[in-house]
Amino acid sequence: MTVSTATARRPAHAAHKSGTLSPHEQGKLWDMEEQFWTSGADSAQATTATNAVMVFPYPPGILQGDQIWPHLRERTGWRSVVMAERRVTRCGDIAILTYRVSAEKTDVPIYKALCASTYLNDEDTWLRISHQQTVVI
Repeated sequence: MTVSTATARRPAHAAHKSGTLSPHEQGKLWDMEEQFWTSGADSAQATTATNAVMVFPYPPGILQGDQIWPHLRERTGWRSVVMAERRVTRCGDIAILTYRVSAEKTDVPIYKALCASTYLNDEDTWLRISHQQTVVI
């Protein structure tokens, strides 16, 4: 039995067609991500979808929608952040930012984590639909 070349190829699903963003679009998303850390919960909420999901080290763990904002009100407003090992992946209207963060705040130990944020381009507006942090020890 022989398999035709067409049958043996990987399906042309959209998920297999990844790409990147223009430098301008990348800059816009990285600025939004930095403000997520430094500008407080109200700023973060303005750039986040209503029913977004965020995963933080326990506690608080997995939060969704309105559960997110009380947590972020207490834990945003970092004085400075450095995002290293930045990567951007795009698949259609979805962009994923991954990076290593080092964040500083007065009277708090430096916070280091591996992070991923997923954005959806909804009618030419990027909104964060998920964010995840894994502490680096």
